[in-house]
Amino acid sequence: MEVNLPPRPRDSVIRQPRVDQLQPTLVEPVRERHPRRIFSTPFILFFGFASLIMLGGLLLALPISSNSGQFTPLVLAFFTATSAVTVTGHTVVNTGTYWSHFGQAIIFFLMLIGGLSFMVVTTFILALLRQRSSLSERLVIRQTMGIDRMEGLRQITRNIVIVVFLIYFTGAGLIFWRIHGLDGMGITESVWQSLFLSVSAFNNAGFSMLPESPAGSGLARFATFEILLATLVALIILGGIGWTSLVDIYRRRRFSRLNLDTKLVVVTSLALWIVGALLLFLAEFSNPETFSRLDMLSKISNSIFHSVSGRTAGLATLDFGQAEDFTKLTYPALMFIGGASGSVAGGIKVNTFAVIIVAVISSIKGRPQAEAFGREISQHQLLRALTVGVLGLLFIALIMPTLTLTEPGVPFLDLLFDAVSAFSTTGFSTGIVPGLSDIGKIIFILTMFVGRLGPLTLALALAPQEQVLYRFVQERVTIG
Repeated sequence: MEVNLPPRPRDSVIRQPRVDQLQPTLVEPVRERHPRRIFSTPFILFFGFASLIMLGGLLLALPISSNSGQFTPLVLAFFTATSAVTVTGHTVVNTGTYWSHFGQAIIFFLMLIGGLSFMVVTTFILALLRQRSSLSERLVIRQTMGIDRMEGLRQITRNIVIVVFLIYFTGAGLIFWRIHGLDGMGITESVWQSLFLSVSAFNNAGFSMLPESPAGSGLARFATFEILLATLVALIILGGIGWTSLVDIYRRRRFSRLNLDTKLVVVTSLALWIVGALLLFLAEFSNPETFSRLDMLSKISNSIFHSVSGRTAGLATLDFGQAEDFTKLTYPALMFIGGASGSVAGGIKVNTFAVIIVAVISSIKGRPQAEAFGREISQHQLLRALTVGVLGLLFIALIMPTLTLTEPGVPFLDLLFDAVSAFSTTGFSTGIVPGLSDIGKIIFILTMFVGRLGPLTLALALAPQEQVLYRFVQERVTIG
């Protein structure tokens, strides 16, 4: 007879696992859904604005778009459409005389859409496609649009559009006060000219429809009107300084409280404006074709105006075709830098240039990392800045030999000046664009398109996609 004794306090009960518990547990990983590559943000930007250029070019080619009532050559129509969408300002024909009111309206709306920033339009496109942007893309949008949170992109986009239109109408009112009645223009024509020039200045587009004067372009007659030049300078700065900097300046209002990005933009922009004004003033002071006919105050005001406009907008009161070689050699560098990130300006951006300069200064001081204003710049941002700058230089180095072959009769400095202006979507010109061959104009079309989309799509492509879990062994390389 078996007797079950009660367990003693020190006894332990051992339970054997069941057979089904000994088998391994199989878990099928959930496959992450990735949007098709054709629907990624860089491709949306590329196809979206290529379609906009295509539509604008076809509309400008119609007889209704020209004052002559005849079809416009496709190369001319697409060149103008590309220049308007990329807010460059390069023109093959006179905007005010060649195009009808319908054609001018097409250029206006293309310039308007292009100037509202590709990031704003990207937000609208993503919303229309009902596609949720990736974390890296939202981080780039966040950094570009100057927001503090990841939500509410649509509301912030709406606020940006409202503020921009308020600036448009304010600038148009100030311009109207000066040009009303010019050459017998009525109220309607003066309002249209004022609104067009205000949008062109804020969008850094470089287009102007003002009637030509014996001194040159339509703006040349205003070389001695400091108030109008100051209005245009204010519009250009507001459009080219970037959403991030504007929001930060508005909220903190003291330089010491600004974030590092805004400090770099403000300090670098001021330095470039001063350097550009001094270079132009010294180079053109005695040039009878540019500054020698102006008084001292007008020389100073025009130097400041062209220094600000020369990096981003392309509006000019002087003929750069008659400028000194020193000006044609130095101003492409300013145009190549361009405006701030998240702005309507082109170029490799002031932020990129500032990070590279900070890295150089830190290296000269023997610092192991890039530092500015008591803050350290991360290594991946420094590499991104170097990549954008080097690729921009490589692109210019690639197209210049091609242009010298297609345009053998054009002086090299003039060709370099206009090519860099096209890449940086500035619009300054020495006057060679109308005389370019069809191949040369097509190269300029591609240059404007790449110059506008390149830095933005490159920033999206370089956004960190995943965390690297390993690093290689470091090894020294001889430098210098």
